[in-house]
Amino acid sequence: MQIQSVSFRGMPCLRIAADGASALVSLHGAQVLSWRLADGRERLFLSERAVFDGNTAIRGGIPVIFPQFGERGTGHRHGFARNRAWMFAGVEGDEAVFTLAGDGSDADWPHSFIARLRVGLGAGRLRVTLEVENTGATLFAFTAALHTYLRVDDIVGVAIEGLQGCDYEDSAAGGTLHRQHDYEVTFDSETDRIYNDAVAPLALLEGAHRLDIEQDGFGDVVVWNPGAHLCARIADLAPDDWKRFACIEAAQVLQPVVLGAGERWGGVQRLG
Repeated sequence: MQIQSVSFRGMPCLRIAADGASALVSLHGAQVLSWRLADGRERLFLSERAVFDGNTAIRGGIPVIFPQFGERGTGHRHGFARNRAWMFAGVEGDEAVFTLAGDGSDADWPHSFIARLRVGLGAGRLRVTLEVENTGATLFAFTAALHTYLRVDDIVGVAIEGLQGCDYEDSAAGGTLHRQHDYEVTFDSETDRIYNDAVAPLALLEGAHRLDIEQDGFGDVVVWNPGAHLCARIADLAPDDWKRFACIEAAQVLQPVVLGAGERWGGVQRLG
């Protein structure tokens, strides 16, 4: 694995290369912004309108959601991890490691912790692992996700396999509960679903292209695409950007993780 410090849109980043593939990781949020295969194909979506000011969440790539998913808590929507500066901690084995620590003095989330994001790269694969350790004396609970924006040519021709039989909460329909009966999940309007107990491997299909998706540690899968109407109201997306990505997120939302003093949790998403 080769590591190079670079600047991207004025943001300090690290470019990781291995087996002909590359990934670009911003120190702002420890966010994977780009993942290119050995053949040069880009697999992640990054909005041309994304804001790179060091304070705003970056639209695209793989934002790290921690310690709160969405508005399921009293803190900032989707937590603070995606808006903080992380430290590059070095390379361990075949993974680049980034860390974010808190000493309990943060009014938004007064707990001592250390979070680690591990990025592993190969010719046709990307592995992203989120770890959380309670370094304080009292327990805390959190929700988390890897908010992965996968690039597609046209969302109309995209399908997701592997969620048949899973129950899901439909956030686009007021949080109503449903079961996935169809073999494939397709997109024809705003889609915002939290699938519970998704244990089978998933696949993103678009024409002749297939991307296999697996996860461990995370109990839920979030599938999101804003559709045309919502996309037009999101400032850091172009009006037709909804056609160019499908978010398939490894998540722990419906059942928060509870960590006692000294305990650790980890979840991984594998793409390839």
